[in-house]
Amino acid sequence: MKLGSSRTILGALARTVLCLLGVASAHGQARPEQKQPMAEKAFKNVKVLTGIPVDEFMATMGFFAASLSMNCTDCHVAESGGNWEKYADDTELKQTARRMIGMVSGINKTYFGGKREVTCYSCHRGGERPRITPSIAELYGPPPNPEEPDRMLDPAPKGPSVDQVLDKYIQAIGGAQRLAAITSFIAKGTQSGYADTEKHPFELYAKAPNQRTTIIHNSNGDSTTTYDGRTGWTAAPATDRPFTLLELQGGDLEGAKLDAALSFPTRLKQALTQWRVGLPATIDDRDVQIVQGTSDGRYPVNLYFDSKSNLLVRVVRFTDSPVGLNPTQIDYDDYRDVAGVKMPFHWTVSWLDGRSSIQLSDVQPNAPIDAAKFAKPAAPKAAAR
Repeated sequence: MKLGSSRTILGALARTVLCLLGVASAHGQARPEQKQPMAEKAFKNVKVLTGIPVDEFMATMGFFAASLSMNCTDCHVAESGGNWEKYADDTELKQTARRMIGMVSGINKTYFGGKREVTCYSCHRGGERPRITPSIAELYGPPPNPEEPDRMLDPAPKGPSVDQVLDKYIQAIGGAQRLAAITSFIAKGTQSGYADTEKHPFELYAKAPNQRTTIIHNSNGDSTTTYDGRTGWTAAPATDRPFTLLELQGGDLEGAKLDAALSFPTRLKQALTQWRVGLPATIDDRDVQIVQGTSDGRYPVNLYFDSKSNLLVRVVRFTDSPVGLNPTQIDYDDYRDVAGVKMPFHWTVSWLDGRSSIQLSDVQPNAPIDAAKFAKPAAPKAAAR
C-alpha cells in the first residue's frame, strides 16, 4: 500500500518507528543504550549508510518513505511486519536504493562540488518512479503552496524588526511580567496519531528556565522524552523500537532544547541566533509573519506569527540525514488563559513519517515538580519474545 493511495500508513509509521529502521537489531532484541551506536554496529546488513548514529539512520528511512510514498514492507520483505529480524533480508528494492544513494552522491560531488543539491525527493516527489513528462493539470491548476524555506532567508527589505515581532508575541500571550511569574507547570491531556485515533493519556512537565519532559501512556508502555537543560533522552517500549533508551543528539537534541525554550517564551530570543524577518506569508488563508533563527548555524528554525493576534501558530525545524533534511512542523492553536498567560492547549506535530495530535485538558501553573522528572528515564523492559 502506497502513501499516495492511503494516508493511513502515516499513522502506522508514527506508532511503529521501528519499521523505518530498515534492518533488524544485531542481536534480535531491544537493548538500552545511553550513547547512540553507529548504524552498522546496531543493525545487520547495513552496507551503505555506515558511520552514522541510529537516529540519523532512522531519519534516512523516513526520508525514503516520504520521497517515494512507500511504507516499510514495500522495500522490505512482507514478513518484516512483526518480525524485526526480517528487516535485514535483502530485496530488489533495497539493492536499488543502495545504488540510488551512490548515484545521488555522485551527482552532488561531480556537479555541485559535494554540496547537497539533489536528493531522492528532487526526482520522485512522492512517486515510486520519477516523472518524466510535465503535467498540464499542474501547469494550469491552482498554484502550489509556497515551499518551506530550508535555508536562511535574506532579511526582508521592509517590515518589522525581529524585536518588534517577538515583543508583540510576548505581549499577546500576557506580557513579560506575567510570563516571569510562571516558573513551572504540569499539563495533562491526550495524544493521538494520524490514523490511530485512540487517545492516550499525555503528561507534560516543564520547569524554568529550560527543562521539559513529556510522557505518553501507550497501551504497550510509556514513551518518554526528557530534556534536563543540557542533555536529552527518549525512551520507548521495545515493541516500538529496537533501542528502548537513546540519548538525544544533533538536531533531535536541538529540537528538545527549542521545545523547552518555547515553554517559557521570554527566553526565546536567547534560544536561537542569526535572527531575521522574512516576507509575510499565509497559512490556511491566514496572514502570518515568518521569523527565522538558527540553533546550530546550519539550518533555520522557521517561526510563524499570526499577523492579527501576534500569536505563534507554527514552528518548523530541520534535522539532518545523509540523504536530505527532515522537517518537523508543530502547529499551535486553542490558546487559553492560564494565570493570565495564554498557552496553546492543542498542537499538532508532523514529520515525514507520522503525525501526532496533543490536546491538553488541564494546566497547573507553578506546580512543584520532582527533579527526578527531568532525569534520564529508565529503559522500558524488553518485551517477551
